[in-house]
Amino acid sequence: MTTATSRVELTLRGVILGILITLVFTAANVYLGLKVGLTFASSIPAAVISMALLRGFKTSTIFENNIVQTVASAAGAMASVIFVLPGLVMIGWWTGFPFWTSFGICAAGGVLGVMYTIPLRRALVTQSSLPYPEGVAAAEVLKVGSGARGHEGEAAAEGQAGLAAITMGSIVSALFAAGAAVRVFAGEVAVYFRVGTGGAATGIGASMSLALLGAGHLMGISVGIAMLAGLVIAWGAAVPILTHLAPAVGPAADIATGVWSHKVRFIGAGAIAVASIWTLGKLIVPVGQGLASAMAAQSRRSAGEAADLPLVERDMPIFWVGAVSLACLVPIALVVMKFIGGGPLAPLLAPLTLASLAYIVVGGFAVAAVCGYMAGLIGSSNSPVSGLAILAVLGSALTIAAIAKPLIGAGDPKPMVAFALLVTGILLAVAVSANDNLQDLKTGQLVDATPWRQQVALVIGVVAGSAVIPPILDLLNHAYGFAGATHGISAHPLPAPQATLISTIATGVIGGKLDWGLLGVGGVLGAVLVAIDETLRAVTRDRPGGALSLPPLGVGIAIYLPSTVTFPVVIGAVAGWIYDKLVERSPHGGVAKRLGVLMVSGLIVGESLFNVALAGLIVVTSNGTPLALVGDAFQDKALWIAGAAFLITPLGLYLWSWSRAKRV
Repeated sequence: MTTATSRVELTLRGVILGILITLVFTAANVYLGLKVGLTFASSIPAAVISMALLRGFKTSTIFENNIVQTVASAAGAMASVIFVLPGLVMIGWWTGFPFWTSFGICAAGGVLGVMYTIPLRRALVTQSSLPYPEGVAAAEVLKVGSGARGHEGEAAAEGQAGLAAITMGSIVSALFAAGAAVRVFAGEVAVYFRVGTGGAATGIGASMSLALLGAGHLMGISVGIAMLAGLVIAWGAAVPILTHLAPAVGPAADIATGVWSHKVRFIGAGAIAVASIWTLGKLIVPVGQGLASAMAAQSRRSAGEAADLPLVERDMPIFWVGAVSLACLVPIALVVMKFIGGGPLAPLLAPLTLASLAYIVVGGFAVAAVCGYMAGLIGSSNSPVSGLAILAVLGSALTIAAIAKPLIGAGDPKPMVAFALLVTGILLAVAVSANDNLQDLKTGQLVDATPWRQQVALVIGVVAGSAVIPPILDLLNHAYGFAGATHGISAHPLPAPQATLISTIATGVIGGKLDWGLLGVGGVLGAVLVAIDETLRAVTRDRPGGALSLPPLGVGIAIYLPSTVTFPVVIGAVAGWIYDKLVERSPHGGVAKRLGVLMVSGLIVGESLFNVALAGLIVVTSNGTPLALVGDAFQDKALWIAGAAFLITPLGLYLWSWSRAKRV
């Protein structure tokens, strides 16, 4: 058996390959995030590409492939800072994205996030039962890809079947996404309508995404039911009530989505805030235990017992974690001071710098823990990082206003708004790093990777991604511009929905015009959901098969995210539960379940890879629909075709997986 010290794992070729993959995935994530407000986790497609390219090397291993996906995934995750940074252009503070400032925000915040995830790994990965859907899927992909070579017997047969399941899911998912790209399938199916005679409106929509359906299967039925509850609260209660209280003239779709975007989302953000605070409270003990075990491992290392440490204990030494964390504060302080210096806030350089550093250190750890928990619960692609960005900008805007308003008074609020966005951007870099890193560390745990080597790869990935993001943002700013700004050659600016919302919140807080009532309603709802979840767990603690739960974060997430994103996830969770219940009665139920996991992992792989290629084509051609074969007149038919295909395709794939399991 290969030892931890001699194994082929953290190699130069693996790091270089990871960085090269980064160039593609980070660019795609930046564009898609600005276009539709969502980014995707790149770990699974990166693992697939890595295995394909390294298969020709006799010395390549599953551990090296894991390093490649870790570098690429960490880098691609940093693209989520676009949920804040474009706001500085939108408010007119920046005209472009200065490289060193933007790089410093991403890199220093991202590396600090990596350091925070090291003690959190013990609390949220090794000592936790969180599902980590994308981390588990990536591990299954790596295992199948590396285990299908030259082995015989049942394990080899299942390995070959598993590789076929991933391939089948990937091909079908890519073809399905291509159907939407050529516009034969509608990209989403939605129905909006009036309720009663009082002007109320509501509706529901679903993105025609097999990747989201696959993510729902991996999340499990508890999270799926929680998200269904969130959909009912948002679109079955909040939207119709609020549209009834303020009736408006116009299409039901515009009225319902407008109320959800400007009001109901804030209820979701409030619920997420309370659920996040509760989650943080529950994490205090396991995080403390994680730090204690890290210190114990360091003591054994200092005593010359490093070789005797179990592999799971071999994190980056806690001394280096502390030293790197402190070192990250230096570039953060320099970015902050340069941002303040020479402007209206310059007289407050010292208090604003100290306050922002304290807020980033303390708030950064809090958001890292909550983001890591949410990523473990529903996956990093679906984790509502921008929901925490709302809470982060509230905190930074209130802090800055308290310090700076006595000086500026009723003067131009723009400097305070810009500084609040800067601090939020750094905090978000910490959050998105943790959001992705713990998913990668879960993959590493499942494939028996060496933790400290993977943590080094995470740092490399963060720095590489941070170097790619500013020039891509500059390119897109010059080509398209952003909604509300004047820059861009194209007549169709990128909407950048999260950056628009967060900029609006910062302006509202500092200008004293934010509706705190909706956040308060969400907070009360979050407290009720926490009580329901804890009661449900207590009452069903001794239930065969485990206690029932209704994760409050899952409910809040479904209120905050568009129904087009959450509804397919709910469908996937229910479909996966039904499939598992049906196959577990058969003698080959275990194999069928595993093949089902690999098949839905393929759904994520195929759609992700296709969207990477499509995003590049969109940028190159400056055409939002470069593959379109039919026009708007076909879209009524495309709705029916997409809806039917979205129901029939997964059913066929599940039947195929079950049939393949019988042959194994």
